[in-house]
Amino acid sequence: MSFSSKSQAEPPPPDPSGSGGAPVAGGETIAGGAETTGIHERILDVAYELFSRRGVRDVGINELISRSGVAKASFYRHFGSKDELVLAFLERRDRQWTVATIISEARRRGSTPSEQLLAIFDVFADWFARDDFEACSFVNILLEMGPTHPLGRASIDYLDKIRGHVQSLAEEAALREPESFARSWYILMKGSIVAAAGGDRAAAGRARVMAEWLIAHHQA
Repeated sequence: MSFSSKSQAEPPPPDPSGSGGAPVAGGETIAGGAETTGIHERILDVAYELFSRRGVRDVGINELISRSGVAKASFYRHFGSKDELVLAFLERRDRQWTVATIISEARRRGSTPSEQLLAIFDVFADWFARDDFEACSFVNILLEMGPTHPLGRASIDYLDKIRGHVQSLAEEAALREPESFARSWYILMKGSIVAAAGGDRAAAGRARVMAEWLIAHHQA
């Protein structure tokens, strides 16, 4: 199971028309929509890898451009600023990590909503055991940028979405006070991630035990 996007998009193929497209700085060519999409995704692939592991401030524009293999003008054609690229990263992180990996995998592993809630920590246990465990980018960027910065506010919104997924499962499980439950569950999720980042790779199992108590407390 993959918890990070490591694939790097291949350089776009030559223009089949033979025209080669319009040359730009750095030797790139603009040959149409498919190539433009490829460049966009290549930049975002590199940003995903760097931001998820090192945060925002430690990664500079020049490194992003160099690692992506694009010209500076092309970079800014696709992303008007570094913050714009970080926002695109956060959106992909939500789609690939929160939805496609954590929630979808937990739903697959559990046969009832309560089992699916607990399975979140089973998914976490697999994630924490990985050599490339990178913790939670939403929390990392929130702490790095602060809650008043646009990137911090965006991170809060995505964290709220995670809590919303938990609340939906709590409602499906017919638990009492699903919103309050979700807020408590969210503390267990984030607390276990921070503990794992600090070296406690058994944190998911400890959180799962407390999660069972929490479910029992909210059962009608």
